[in-house]
Amino acid sequence: MPDDVLIELLRKMLWVSVLLSAPVLLATMVIGLIIGILQAVTSIQEQTLSFVPKLAAIGLVLVLLGSWMTRVLVDYSAELFTGLPQIGAL
Repeated sequence: MPDDVLIELLRKMLWVSVLLSAPVLLATMVIGLIIGILQAVTSIQEQTLSFVPKLAAIGLVLVLLGSWMTRVLVDYSAELFTGLPQIGAL
């Protein structure tokens, strides 16, 4: 298999991984930042306080964007499986 084909497959794989994980990671980061600011302002130093809002944000993001994430992953998988005979012929 030529190196350029392998590099392109790895590049697409990494891009899809970033694309699918970014919404969940950004939502938890924003919620964590908001909870951290609220804890600093109110002097509440309970470490477990941010767990439930982060979990709720993850669930909400997955419910809202789950179909899009699934479509992106299925499209990438179909593209990968469609190209397997061409890769094997190289």
